[in-house]
Amino acid sequence: MSATTQAPERHDRLTIGSVCRRLQAEFPDISISKIRYLEDQGLLAPRRTQSGYRLFTEDDVERLETILRLQRDEFLPLRVIRQELAAPSGAGKDRRRRRSQGLADPSDELDLGDLCERAGITSELARELEDFGLLQPRRDGSRKLYPAGDVEVAVACAKLARYGISARHLRSFRTAADRKAALLQQLVAPALRSRNAERRDAGIQELQTLAELAQELSQLLFWRDLRQLAGS
Repeated sequence: MSATTQAPERHDRLTIGSVCRRLQAEFPDISISKIRYLEDQGLLAPRRTQSGYRLFTEDDVERLETILRLQRDEFLPLRVIRQELAAPSGAGKDRRRRRSQGLADPSDELDLGDLCERAGITSELARELEDFGLLQPRRDGSRKLYPAGDVEVAVACAKLARYGISARHLRSFRTAADRKAALLQQLVAPALRSRNAERRDAGIQELQTLAELAQELSQLLFWRDLRQLAGS
C-alpha cells in the first residue's frame, strides 16, 4: 500500500537529468554539474530519495529557470540572486514569473511620456540617453516611439547616473554592444536573409544561442577584471 500511495508523488517529480534536458532549449550550456553546484550554493533544495537521487518539483524547476535568467540577463552574482529569491517583498517571486523575450517576439512601443513614467526618469535624461545612442526610438510621423525594452535600459542608466556616470560615459557600453552584434550578424546574415521560412527561423534561433554565449563570455571577462581590480 505504501508503494502505491507514493507512486503519484514520484511521477510528479523530475530527475536531475530530465530537468537538464528540459532546460537545454533555452539554456544550451546547462549541465548536471551546474545544477549540482547551484544546490551546493544553497540556491536549490530538491528532495532526495532514500537512495540519494534528486527529485525536482515544478516549483524547483521554475526557481532554477529564474536563477539562470538572472545570471544570463542581469549578470547578477549568486549572492545577490539568493537575496532576490529570499526577498520578503516578493520581488524574487515576481521575477521568477518573468520570461525573457525571444528575438523573434514582437515588441511593444511607447511614446516619450510612457517611457519616462515607466522608467521613473525625466524627459531631459531620456533625450540625453537618446543623444548618445542608449535609447533608440523610431519615427512615426511627428512622434518618436521607443521599444518597450528601452525602459529597462533607461532604468539601468538612471541607477548608474546616481554614481556620477553620465550618458556620455555610458556610450562605451553601446559601442561594445554594437561591435558584438555586428560580429554575430556576419555569422547568421545569410540565414536571416533567406526566403525559406524554416531557414530564417533556424537563423534566429542560432543568433539567440550565439548571443547568450557571447553574453556569458562578456560577463566572465568583466568579473575577472573586477576581481583583479579588487585584489590590486
